[in-house]
Amino acid sequence: MWVASVGYLLPLCAVVLLFTLQFCRVCCVDVPTNVSCRPGFSSSSYRFHVKSTPLSHSTVLGKVNFSDCSGKTDAFYETDVAHILVASDGTLVVNRQMKHHNQVKSFTVHAWDSEGKKFSTNITLVDHGRRLLYSRGHVHSGHHNTELESPKISSLPVLTFPKFNSGLSRHKRAWVIPPMNVAENLRGPFPLQLVQIKSSRDKEITVFYSITGQGADRPPLGIFTIKREDGWVSVTVPLDREEYADYTLKCYAVSQNGESVEEPMDIIIRVIDQNDNRPRFTQKVFEGSVLEGVPPGTPVMNVTATDADDPNTENAILGYSILNQEPGEMFIIHRQTGVISVVTTGLDRESVNKYTLTIQVADMEGEGLSATSTAIITIKDQNDNPPLFISKTYTANVTENVVDFEILQLSVTDKDEPHSPNWRAVYRIVKGNEGGFFNISTAESNNGILKVVKGLDYETTPVYTLLISAENEASFSIALTPSTATVTVFVLDQNEAPIFNPKEKTEQLREDHPVRRVISTYTATDPDKGQKQVIRYNISRDPAGWLEVNPETGVISSKAELDRESVFVQNNKYSAVILASDDGIPSATGTGTLILDLEDVNDNAPVPSPRDFEICNEEGVPVLLQIVDRDLPPHTSPFRAQLLRSSDKNWTVVLNEKGDGLLLTPKHMLKPALYPVYIRLFDAQGIFQDTVVNATVCECKGELYCPPKSAHFGPPVFSVVLAVLAAILALLILLLLVILFMKRRKSVKEPLLPEDDVRDNIYYYDEEGGGEDDQDFDLSQLHRGLDARPEITRNDVVPTLMPAPQYRPRPANPDEIGNFIDENLNAADNDPTAPPYDSLLVFDYEGGDSEAGSLSSLNSSSSGDQDYDCLNEWGPRFRKLADMYGGSED
Repeated sequence: MWVASVGYLLPLCAVVLLFTLQFCRVCCVDVPTNVSCRPGFSSSSYRFHVKSTPLSHSTVLGKVNFSDCSGKTDAFYETDVAHILVASDGTLVVNRQMKHHNQVKSFTVHAWDSEGKKFSTNITLVDHGRRLLYSRGHVHSGHHNTELESPKISSLPVLTFPKFNSGLSRHKRAWVIPPMNVAENLRGPFPLQLVQIKSSRDKEITVFYSITGQGADRPPLGIFTIKREDGWVSVTVPLDREEYADYTLKCYAVSQNGESVEEPMDIIIRVIDQNDNRPRFTQKVFEGSVLEGVPPGTPVMNVTATDADDPNTENAILGYSILNQEPGEMFIIHRQTGVISVVTTGLDRESVNKYTLTIQVADMEGEGLSATSTAIITIKDQNDNPPLFISKTYTANVTENVVDFEILQLSVTDKDEPHSPNWRAVYRIVKGNEGGFFNISTAESNNGILKVVKGLDYETTPVYTLLISAENEASFSIALTPSTATVTVFVLDQNEAPIFNPKEKTEQLREDHPVRRVISTYTATDPDKGQKQVIRYNISRDPAGWLEVNPETGVISSKAELDRESVFVQNNKYSAVILASDDGIPSATGTGTLILDLEDVNDNAPVPSPRDFEICNEEGVPVLLQIVDRDLPPHTSPFRAQLLRSSDKNWTVVLNEKGDGLLLTPKHMLKPALYPVYIRLFDAQGIFQDTVVNATVCECKGELYCPPKSAHFGPPVFSVVLAVLAAILALLILLLLVILFMKRRKSVKEPLLPEDDVRDNIYYYDEEGGGEDDQDFDLSQLHRGLDARPEITRNDVVPTLMPAPQYRPRPANPDEIGNFIDENLNAADNDPTAPPYDSLLVFDYEGGDSEAGSLSSLNSSSSGDQDYDCLNEWGPRFRKLADMYGGSED
């Protein structure tokens, strides 16, 4: 930045500048204002000796000299470190106490001339022993030396509005004002003056100053203020770089009447960072993993942290370290990058599978504010442990001839991670399984399952010795020797079935093989050579029943005629299953198959097919009949045909072109009728058979098939059909009438009670109906008078003064019978004219076809005594019941 210095040279400079501009306008060339002055620092580097370290706050380090050829003594400076500030007169002052670690320390100071060109110089700090102390803000510890005299810091900077010209003359380049540095978190007192804004015309007129921009009249409001009269810009509160890193203010100078006196000027206030933020880890817990056994220097994981301070200062330069490791010190962390690496050998998951590290991050390259976090490192498994057999030797017994049988399970142990490829075992039979009789696989439990997959033979090999090895699904990460175990398998002898040799035997013979003649001798041998057993034979499967076998010798003979044309023969071959059983305990049976390959003989004569056909009597088309011969060539074609029994009078027969069919043709027009045609067919060997073929001649012309029979045979047949249908219909009607008559007869029922008799009578309930399915009740059985029972007498005493009750007449609706009986029963119970004794009821007939049992098995009660005395109060009809059931047992 520039500090305007008008002084006494201002009038002179103005006159010189005016003449220069006028001359340049005439000559159209630029003339430099001062050709003998070269702006810049007085030296390209400075070396300042200090007395002691650490350097405390406000310690003056030295002074730099800068000239912009404008005659001003003050300028704006900037450094690339936060610990040191440069006053407007070039004095370097420690802004914050510094600690150092290196001998050589240097930094750079920047300044700008009136044309905005940037100049720089290098600063080096050394002690009296010529050890350099400061570089980029870090201080190295050293001996105390003589301290420089602290030059007095000049007053705060003053900014003058840049000049501007009007007219046709070329404008001089505007002044470039570098940013103004203000430290954050200043303690005050507030408001704190920062810079003074002045107009070059404040000597001539009264000038008022104002500012606008962020921090002034735009949010955040009121951070910066300016005194209207003298132009002092002040900050009112402590600044926070993490909220706003810089502010841009526009300065104005106006006269009393509000007219602009100067061109508006921008100033930038840059907030200098202070170390007021602790670094933060990006995670509370970092998790990583590394394979066991890796060499030192192997990176494991990277921890990261952030710092809200200025990343261009060491306030945000982070340093990482490990404070603690559990259970052992196996890792190291890179101080700058945060990469955690293995520091030594010996990582073994089987010993320690997890490490917990307490890590720290601090700013100021690890010397400032700090924070901690946790890193958990999991040790991943490698296949560095082989599976080991629990036992080195195993024995097992296996019965011979069994297949897919589990012999035993072999167990191993493995220290690697369970259920991983490094742990899962793979078993192999290294030796002893040359015949492929055994197989070993891995179970879910990681055991090896040894099975026999092919039947063993005790007579051949009674003992097997197997060498089995165990490895893992994953390859070994280091050189390891697979574990082995020996399995001895003892084969147990059992009674084996006799074996036919061959398993299938084929015999060729003619189909006319004589009955009871030997066909073949089919025998079996007993594999149990050490046992003397007797073998007996029988036939298991003989679908046609043609064969028999000698049970002792195995000689097979025919017991019936063979027939190659049988349905049991396929492709001239007939199969039978023969059994051979020994007398062992338990008995064992073997099977063999005898195949008879039958040779054809001429035992079948040719026959026509079909045996029935239809033909028209006029211009009939010849009928083709196929010739069927079940024999095989040469016992078939060529065929010959001959008509018999005068069939040649009406018919002619010839062979078709292929020679496998007959063509029958009528010789003349025949009457419609059924004609038998007698044909004799010969095969090539002269074997013949006589056959009758039925020919139906129809009343038609030239058609291959007869028309429908109703049209062919005419009205007489139709009349017969109608007569048959009429007879069937009449029979059905007669049957229906009989059924209706029987149903009506059954529905005529005797009245339950005579309507004119309201007196008590003796009723017979001696018929229960026709069984459970008889739902059409005959209510007439409920009422029978005493006309048919002369042996029963009754004595009726009718009161003369009491009126007789009114009885309900019998209803027409059968559904009301129940109510009818209940109401008339109640009227009879209260009838004063009724006899004073109970009527005799006879139950001597139960009916027929009833699935129900007798009523005599019913009881009134099955639990305790019943009080029947209350029956006396129900009227005279229940008193008898009260006497029968209510009295004592005697």
